[in-house]
Amino acid sequence: MTPEASETPLPETPAVAVRDLRDDAVAQLARAGVPDPEVDAELLIGHVLGVGRGRVQALIVMDAEASPEEASRLREFVERRAAREPLQHITGRAPFRSLELNVGPGVFVPRPETEQVAQFAIDALRAVPTPEPVAVDLGTGSGAIALALATEVPHARVYAVENSPEAFIWARQNIDEVGAENLTPVFIDLADALPQLDGTVDVVISNPPYVPDDAIPRDPEVRLHDPHAALYGGPDGLDVVRTISRVAHRLLHPGGTLVLEHGELQGAAIRELLTADGWRAAATHRDLTTRDRATTALR
Repeated sequence: MTPEASETPLPETPAVAVRDLRDDAVAQLARAGVPDPEVDAELLIGHVLGVGRGRVQALIVMDAEASPEEASRLREFVERRAAREPLQHITGRAPFRSLELNVGPGVFVPRPETEQVAQFAIDALRAVPTPEPVAVDLGTGSGAIALALATEVPHARVYAVENSPEAFIWARQNIDEVGAENLTPVFIDLADALPQLDGTVDVVISNPPYVPDDAIPRDPEVRLHDPHAALYGGPDGLDVVRTISRVAHRLLHPGGTLVLEHGELQGAAIRELLTADGWRAAATHRDLTTRDRATTALR
């Protein structure tokens, strides 16, 4: 009879200091050219641990440790981010004003600068002296702008128009999660949107594709991962803006407000375009980085 072999227990994998995980992640992301590697490293750690960035910083100060499984998961996420996959695709979430939205492949990731653009529409909607003002977001993508309007102006009726099946799925998911009952998603090409509302809408807003076809975005996160249909707007970037000008003119009542996001060099061209289409008081506004970011006009 062969004697039983004695079983030697495997050594346990030690826990890893959160500080070390952060330092390693920052170094790897910095080598990959990721902007703000410290921010992304801490957000990824927070995603793995299920806590916010402030708590991650507190854990570092407290010399807290993460489990081997958490450390392994974090290293996988850091590798993906170092390959310039968008942070929001890894976490599956993107902040927008007071909201946390679901995002991923197939939908444009909302940007901080659009939060200020949405403010113009929110202010205009709040100023409408009727009990139920009406707003339309043309090309809603993830639903970010439409949801901001619906939640911050809860007495308004908001319509979110989108023609990409992939983006529309994300928008529906976000609308259902937020539970905005005053927001109606509509799957249709924006050129044909909502004829039943012609002449009754108070505010139309859009963050359309406005990158010229031959202007390739520098950031790999944008170039490789954002949907092309959400980026490129024809030879001068304004093809969709021209369509929106006509559609918004149809939808809005006299005195209604149009809000358009655009690139920093497009303000003058858009003001000229809108004025030629019969809009009044076209004005371009700068974002917090002093770049031209939005143009508003009155029907």
